[in-house]
Amino acid sequence: MKKTYKVNDIFYSLQGEGFWTGTPAVFVRLSGCNLQCPFCDTDHFDGRRLSAEEIVDAVKEFPASHVIVTGGEPAMQIDATLVEALHSAGLYIHIETNGTLPLPEGIDWVTCSPKTSRLGITRANELKYVFQGRDMEPLFNIIEADYHFLQPCSGENIDETVAYVLEYPHWSLSLQTHKLIDIK
Repeated sequence: MKKTYKVNDIFYSLQGEGFWTGTPAVFVRLSGCNLQCPFCDTDHFDGRRLSAEEIVDAVKEFPASHVIVTGGEPAMQIDATLVEALHSAGLYIHIETNGTLPLPEGIDWVTCSPKTSRLGITRANELKYVFQGRDMEPLFNIIEADYHFLQPCSGENIDETVAYVLEYPHWSLSLQTHKLIDIK
């Protein structure tokens, strides 16, 4: 029996936050999460079962070669089989994870947005925190990362987040531009 993955949605849009903001990408939103963050915007329970080949076929319907695997928590499902299938199709794999679980080898870009200090990874390309009005400095070096972003919590504390980034310029501001311009 062929392995399947529970997929909430596959869609084409612009990356709305972090380093790749504005980049056209195909989003593969996997269902399920091991955390229950109150500000999360994802339905963790809905989804359909697809094989790695079916995921690749759906992704290839769109013109972008940048694929963002997100969730929920995609590390609960992504594995070497899915990574190999996406790479074999010539796709660049970007994952957005809470960092609590280890990741398979071969992922091209890791965005870690930790919600807890219990992490299963030690390195990411970018670290992105939802700013909740507390001292973020202890979190700056929680894992090794090339880029460090603070993001307002659901757009509600933009002024406070901007002020913090101005005070601590080793952080950069990340806005959820997809929400600002009303795209998926």
